Amino acid sequence: MTAHRGPAIDTSTPHPARRYNYWLGGKDNFAADRESGDKIASVYPPIRIAAIANRRFLERAVAFLAGEGVSQFLDIGTGIPVSPNTHEIAQAIVPGARVVYVDNDPIVLGHARALLTSGPGGRTAYIDADMRDPARLLADGALRDVLDLGRPVAILLVSVLHFAPDAAAIVGPLLDAVPEGSYIALTHLSKDLLSPEVAAQTDAVNQRSGVDMWFRGRDEIEGLVRGLDPVPPGIVPVAEWRPDDDPAERPTAEQASLFAVIARK
Repeated sequence: MTAHRGPAIDTSTPHPARRYNYWLGGKDNFAADRESGDKIASVYPPIRIAAIANRRFLERAVAFLAGEGVSQFLDIGTGIPVSPNTHEIAQAIVPGARVVYVDNDPIVLGHARALLTSGPGGRTAYIDADMRDPARLLADGALRDVLDLGRPVAILLVSVLHFAPDAAAIVGPLLDAVPEGSYIALTHLSKDLLSPEVAAQTDAVNQRSGVDMWFRGRDEIEGLVRGLDPVPPGIVPVAEWRPDDDPAERPTAEQASLFAVIARK
């Protein structure tokens, strides 16, 4: 079990992990995070529905990948722990599963103990790192100690790439570092799923929220996984990726305006 020491907590600036925690109903957030979250909710009221749908996709994705025999997971943009966490889901199916969590918020680091409670047959680690520097992340000793990059790895980028100005510069090196048989699972905000009225307001809200986001179209998301084999149903609204809930209670694409995809290298 490995955790890296991170910087001091900045409570005056909103952080995506803490804002997401707020939308999920958690308590590990500050006034700046709540203010940012409320500004977005004022324009896009279903944001809490979207956050929950995104979290449920993560759970389905990990269960699917473990069911396919994947035993190594690189969970980037981990967020504040919410049970069941990736290792709990994976190790319930593959007891020897190994998981490396990555985030760059000190509060997540403070909760790393919950992320490091691996089952006896598996291993976990937490790395305090920025996904926008994939070379440094991939060279981290804790990652190399827990994951064997010569064997298939599932790369999880769930609701994080829209915080990067160049998503391809993150996805490309990560995929280059893992062998055939590896997977990538990602979700991404998109204006394509919003009404024209709401889509027109996203730039203004983005500027006021304190956390920059890049809303990419379906074609751009498809470009991130080009050359890979998408797992059916391919690129779909997040709540429509192999749902296991009651269709009558399922969020619409506009209520949960993220695309989701899992693809195999």
